[in-house]
Parts: sequence; C-alpha cells; structure tokens
Amino acid sequence: MSQEVPTWLQLAREIQSLSQTGLHFSETDYDRHRYGRLLEIAAEMVALKSFVEAEAAARNFRLQSGYATPKVDVRGAVVREGRILLVRERSDGLWCLPGGWADVGETPSEMVVREVREESGCDVIPLRVVGVYDANRGGEPLEFYHAYKIVFLCELTGGEATAGEETLAAEFFARDSVPPLSLQRTGPRHLNDVWACFDDPFRVTLFD
Repeated sequence: MSQEVPTWLQLAREIQSLSQTGLHFSETDYDRHRYGRLLEIAAEMVALKSFVEAEAAARNFRLQSGYATPKVDVRGAVVREGRILLVRERSDGLWCLPGGWADVGETPSEMVVREVREESGCDVIPLRVVGVYDANRGGEPLEFYHAYKIVFLCELTGGEATAGEETLAAEFFARDSVPPLSLQRTGPRHLNDVWACFDDPFRVTLFD
C-alpha cells in the first residue's frame, strides 16, 4: 500500500468493501447481520479520524451495492498553442483537467468528450490515452472510495473555453504558469505525463 494513504483509511476501505460484497452475496439473516456490523465498524473508523460522523458515513456506505470495485474518473487533456486547458472547480476553487466520474452506458471516449464539453465548453476528439492511474496514489486520496483515473490526450475541434455548471472558469495555461491544483482531481504527475505524451507521439501509455 502507498505510504500516502493513512493506514486507518486503507483498513476502513477494506472493511467497507468486504461488508458491501458480503451483503451482496448474503443469504441468511446471520450473515447480513455480521456484514452489516462490518459496515458500522468501517463508518466508526472514519468518524474517529475525520470530520464525518459515523451515521453519515454509514448512510453513504449503504448506498453502495453489489460487488465492491474501484470507481472510474476520466480526464481530458487539451493543448492549444502550447497551453493546456484547465477548469476551476466550484467545490474547492482550485484547478484541474476537465472530467469527472464515469457514467454507466457510455464508452470511456464518449465520457471524456461529454465531460470536457460540460465543464469547459470545448469540443474535443480523444486521440490517445496518456495513462491509467490508481487515483489514490501519487496525490491526495479521493475521499473514501478507491478509484482509477484515465487521462486522455484530446484534440480541440471547436467551442469556446467557458465555465460550466460545476466549474467557475475554463482557461488555457502555459506549462510554467499552472495555477494551484485540485490534487484530488489532477496532480503534477498527470500534467507532466500529458506534456511528455504531447511532445512524443510514440510515447507508450502509462499505467500503475
């Protein structure tokens, strides 16, 4: 496990995932009670180490159903005249590559096209996958749930950089003038990999 993720969070995640998967496959009240208790323990661990109350954490956990798997976050990297497109998030006022959680029913390329348009007003075509990352390593962990991040290098085809419903602004920045980043969404590693991919058309896709 990465040292950047606190041990208590690693353990709470594992307990929650065991509970979620166990509840999905439970066939008896006895098993449902035991796996339900695991959910409560995970919530209590989160409450002890964070500002989230145990009951609020437990309610959130109960919304998760089925076999526990990582969530998927998609991001679009758009370069125009040597400057990269970033959006300013409403939630924290910091900057990141446009993107967000994947929706059911769309292909990864369709998702990144939609997310870039909704968050920045720009129309793009995905060209290459820069990298597939474990989103909970190499930066600040994504809330509680384990997640993977897919970053696409995209070609700008139209539109105009403008704020969306979830963003305060959309602007292009030079390599050496990047504003403060929303590290849960985009870290320096991601931007460095984007530029390396942009500079080298034969660079292989990175993965954790």
